[in-house]
Parts: sequence; C-alpha cells; structure tokens
Amino acid sequence: DNWAFLYAQRLALKQELPLHVCFCLVPKFLEATIRHYRFMLRGLQEVAEECAELNISFHLLLGYAKDVLPTFVVEHGVGGLVTDFSPLRLPRQWVEDVRERLPEDVPFAQVDAHNIVPCWVASPKQEYSARTIRSKIHAQLPEFLTEFPPVVRHPHSPSCPAEPIAWEACYSSLQVDHTVKEVEWATPGTAAGMVVLKSFIAERLKSFSTHRNDPNKAALSNLSPWLHFGQVSTQRAILEVQKQRRNYKESVDAFVEEAVVRRELAENFCYYNENYDSVQGAYDWAQTTLKLHAKDKRPYLYSLQELEQGTTHDPLWNAAQLQMVREGKMHGFLRMYWAKKILEWTRSPEEALQFAIYLNDRYELDGRDPNGYLTLVSLCLAGCLWSICGIHDQGWAERPVFGKIRYMNYAGCKRKFDVDQFERRYAPTH
Repeated sequence: DNWAFLYAQRLALKQELPLHVCFCLVPKFLEATIRHYRFMLRGLQEVAEECAELNISFHLLLGYAKDVLPTFVVEHGVGGLVTDFSPLRLPRQWVEDVRERLPEDVPFAQVDAHNIVPCWVASPKQEYSARTIRSKIHAQLPEFLTEFPPVVRHPHSPSCPAEPIAWEACYSSLQVDHTVKEVEWATPGTAAGMVVLKSFIAERLKSFSTHRNDPNKAALSNLSPWLHFGQVSTQRAILEVQKQRRNYKESVDAFVEEAVVRRELAENFCYYNENYDSVQGAYDWAQTTLKLHAKDKRPYLYSLQELEQGTTHDPLWNAAQLQMVREGKMHGFLRMYWAKKILEWTRSPEEALQFAIYLNDRYELDGRDPNGYLTLVSLCLAGCLWSICGIHDQGWAERPVFGKIRYMNYAGCKRKFDVDQFERRYAPTH
C-alpha cells in the first residue's frame, strides 16, 4: 500500500532490472526516543521479510542518506531512485542533500505516498482553514482514492543478495534517550496495525461520530502510530472504513473529515509555511493578540520538568500528561485542553510552543509529524499551532493571556465528559 514502492517496481519491471529498497537509519531525529525507534525498527523487520518473499532486496543503511545512499547507488549500479515525501524541514533537506550528490545520469523521483491527494496537487498554496481546502480535496478524491495495484513477486533478481541485517546491532548506532520505554498496547508492524483497523471498524466506528470527544469512551481508531510510521496506509484505512458508509454514514464522514481533510490540511500547512513550528508561522491577527497579552500575569507558572512529571495543580491536565507518558498517546480531545493550558501556565507563547512540541515529540508515538505541529495527533483536531497560535481557527472574545485565541477550561471539560473518571484512571502512581 505504498505508491512510491509501486512506482519504483513499475520502473524496474519496465527496464527489466532488480528492485532494491533502502532505509537510512539516522542516529537521532528531533526528540525521538527508543520508544519511537523500536516501534519503527520492529515494523521495518516485517518489511524486510515481505521484501524477501517478493524477491526484492531490503537494505538497512546506517547513517544519513547523503553519506550512505549515493555510494550505494554507485556501488550497485542503480539506474534510478524513487523516494517518499514528507513536508517537514529535515526530511526535505535530506532529499535535497541526496539529489546534489547523485550521479548526474541517475534520475530521482519523489512520490507523495503519505497523502491520498498529493500535497502539491491538493493546493498550490497555504490554505487558510479546513473550509478552504475541503472542496479541493473532495474534488480530487475520485482520481486518487483508488484501490492499490498489487506488488508482484519481482522477476529480476539482484546480482548479489542483500547483506543480512543485524537488527539488535542497529540499536547501538542510535544516539537517543533510552529512558522513555516502549508501550504495551501498540504492537509495531503492518499486521498488528491492520488488526487495530479491523477492530476499529467492527467495534468503535459506530460510536466515532457521537463519542470521539469523550476520553472515557472507546470510539477512536487509535491508528495514528501505524499511520505515522507508514506501517498502515491512510488510504487503506479510508478504503476499508468507507465500506461501512451504508451502516454508519455520520461516523464514516467524520472519519474522512479528520483522517483526510484535516490531516492533509496539516501537511499543506507544513509544506507551504516554513515557520510551521514557531509563533512566526501564525496568522497576523494571532501574532498580534499574543504579543499584546505576552506580559499578562499568568495564574500559574510551571517549569518544563513540572509539566513533564504531571505535577500541576490541575488533576485533569496531569492525567492527560501521564496518559501520554505511559501510553504514547493522549486522547485527541484532551490535546486541545493540554496545549492551551501550557499557553496559560508558561512565560510566553514562544515558551509554550517550545514545551508543547518537546513533550509531544518525546512521548507521543505519532510525534514529529506534520499533524503534530498543527494538530498534535493524526486523527484529532487539537494541537500546538491550532491551540496556542490559532492556526486554521478564528478570533474569539478577548481575555487575559489568550487574547483572541480560543479558550478552554476545566469547567467546560466537566460539561463534556466525566472528568473524575478520567482522572482516576490516570492518577499519579506515587
């Protein structure tokens, strides 16, 4: 279920050449920890096994792509290179670095296998809101939301087989924090991700439209870790969910809105706004209102350590933070509340955004994602730039600290769901 992979195989079949798959394992990536790397590497083991069955060589190259991939291309006589797409600054730089170092006669193609409607096709500019991109996405879904052609067993074998991968030895090359442990509920890999998708469709989809904003109800897909690491395709998820439209039309429509429209809106934001992870990326009205209230007295001030440990005065916020630390996933509705309180309890909007992105990227399995910078989770509507800087939102009634940024409070959450039940579930263990 990967258009870049499918395109590469089509090129190889046309030229009657072997097909190689390379993954360049970098020693560190933003705030990723061993929690993220183990999830990713265990998923890649499954990919390597699938490739072997398909007579396709899988190579795990240790180091940055610019340092290891051009050499691989020359040594293996590679005739063409195909890569996937990410709108984020660092992966885009990696692509540019490789392009500059490739032999001139080796064509290099990029395929947006991440989105259903390719990012640069969906819109040629930064969209203002879901309202402005929605019709553009839906108009192009008939062309792009199609069934995947099969990957076939590759008929052209490489002249020399891929070297065996010492998976455990890969971990010694990493320069990441080992204190953030793996989570028990999420098993890495496509097979496990498809089980989660099937359980969502069978058990939770019917409640998605009505209960997705209640953290005590099992109504979410929980797919974001597998979507983030490319172990389950968003397109596959949508194709399967849409089969239930006759039974659960409202839930299917809501899921498409969040998994396609809102998700691709986040990709659009990161692709066209170079300041996607800073206050400078916000609209002028939001920057102005935040600046006007930057010196307002805060009701509480917390350090990064106090926030990370979930030791604020607010038991709901602490419970949400501890859910993220323990499970690698915070409920979508609470992400809004969580991020907005960080704005309220830190010294400036800049510090709030810095803290929120750090905590999200360190603990969330789907951290370091376009949806993280905008929505802080692949399948929900909360987030750093949305919650703190009003991106894709509008101005609201002015108040201290927030200015015209949309406000949320504890009492509002109590009206939405049983706050006490959630707090008990994630109470501090000490």
